[in-house]
Amino acid sequence: MSTPEPPRDVDPGALGLDRASVRVVPHHPAWAALFAEEAARLRSALGSAVIDIEHIGSTSVPGLAAKPILDLSASVPSLADEVRLIPALERLGYQHKADPDIPERLYFVKGPPERRTHHLSLAEPGSRFWREHLRFRDLLRADPVLAAEYARLKHDLAARHACDRLAYTTGKKSFIDAAVRQSNEDGG
Repeated sequence: MSTPEPPRDVDPGALGLDRASVRVVPHHPAWAALFAEEAARLRSALGSAVIDIEHIGSTSVPGLAAKPILDLSASVPSLADEVRLIPALERLGYQHKADPDIPERLYFVKGPPERRTHHLSLAEPGSRFWREHLRFRDLLRADPVLAAEYARLKHDLAARHACDRLAYTTGKKSFIDAAVRQSNEDGG
């Protein structure tokens, strides 16, 4: 996978969202380069423990409004290798957050506690988590109508739940699930 040159002078406001707040901003052209830069750091730190690193979430879809937090997903041969993975990621500034609701991933956040900049999920490549997150990203990239509907939903949810990130995220779930389910039914 070829990666763009890392940014040299990136607007410091391109990433970061205050804790517990929800803000959806226009797509920032630096997000792809910031992803490439972070993916290179992750590859260097994890070495052979990582199979692939993907830019997921709304920041990965050109033109789509998003919360200004980079979502990354890395596939690893086995989550059982967490004893090795967690310390390597902590050295890069990531903090492990246990998430019992999604046992097929290890979840990490980066950035100061009051202003997160990155969310990282580690998952096995055959897992439902890995497949569905990539599938939804690819659907949004390929279908401008779906992306526009999703953007409207996100703006509406952000307006209604400006201080409740859980409600914002929960509000998107049925849309995401329906899009992935429909794609699977269509043979996509």
